[in-house]
Amino acid sequence: MKTMLLLLLAAASTDGGTRYDPLALAGAPVISKTFEVEDTARHRTVPVRIYFQESGKSAPVILFSHGLGGSRDNNAYLGRHWAGRGYAAVFVQHPGSDEDVWKNAAPAGRMAALKRAASAENYLLRIGDIGAVLDDLEKRGADPANPLHGRLDLQHVGMSGHSFGCVTTEALAGLADPAGRASSREPRISAAVMMSPSVPARADAAKAFATITIPCLLLTGTLDDSPIGDTTAADRREVFRNLANAPAWQVVFDRANHMSFSQRGEAGNPTKDDRFHRAILALTTAFWDAELKGNKDAKAWLNGPGAKSALDPQDEWEINGLANGGPAGSGRAKP
Repeated sequence: MKTMLLLLLAAASTDGGTRYDPLALAGAPVISKTFEVEDTARHRTVPVRIYFQESGKSAPVILFSHGLGGSRDNNAYLGRHWAGRGYAAVFVQHPGSDEDVWKNAAPAGRMAALKRAASAENYLLRIGDIGAVLDDLEKRGADPANPLHGRLDLQHVGMSGHSFGCVTTEALAGLADPAGRASSREPRISAAVMMSPSVPARADAAKAFATITIPCLLLTGTLDDSPIGDTTAADRREVFRNLANAPAWQVVFDRANHMSFSQRGEAGNPTKDDRFHRAILALTTAFWDAELKGNKDAKAWLNGPGAKSALDPQDEWEINGLANGGPAGSGRAKP
């Protein structure tokens, strides 16, 4: 009888059962600090906020890129939770496409200012910002006099972002140009979480995403239309369908819109987005645990009934063949 119980517990821990909980928090309290990265080569200052535990342990790094008009202070619910799970969560602010765009414009001109900021120039600047931040983190982590000395595991780096930040994430994950020739792949990044993904304008989606090979988790919603531009909720699902060479998971939240991934309302003040946020925290944490920490229980939870249990019945959960351990192009499956 005792042997049978042990076997059942072991099975539960490895098949997405009850023992793995991506929402559980333990360990030292989470703190956050701000600093500026001086990129002298580009004459550019990049604001950063980092969330991490007070303990002295080295932590895998997750980078987050905000959407158009955002800042390093957005999506704090993600930073606090990821840090509480043992990650150093680094939120990057991109000058030129950050909150200053609309704060410095007259109310009647804010939408026009935001549209101008959604430019190819700012797209390239954002890509450069992430490389500069990674370079800076390497220096801070190696400096015995720096508070981050020995605290950053830069051998295990994840990249995430929402909206324009997701476009940034796609580029750094290895997206090709519209002709399928070039890539802005950042080799230090080994996994990506894409919130509100989109296909580049005038691009062959199959060619554009064929060059992405790192594991990807995609999150969108049935109402996830773009406030700026013509991207529809249906368009966003084309990214998952064209990740032929990358292990990929996707959730499509029923009734979630473009802003459901952001943080609206103060802590302790519930909003209609809370049910999405809880699922986002569960899915992203399991993904990071599986891909940045090599946690087999997390991978089993992600590929088994655990992930589905974090969602409402109307939500859609998809896993492609590579994520299930199959060959490239082996199709999609729903657990």
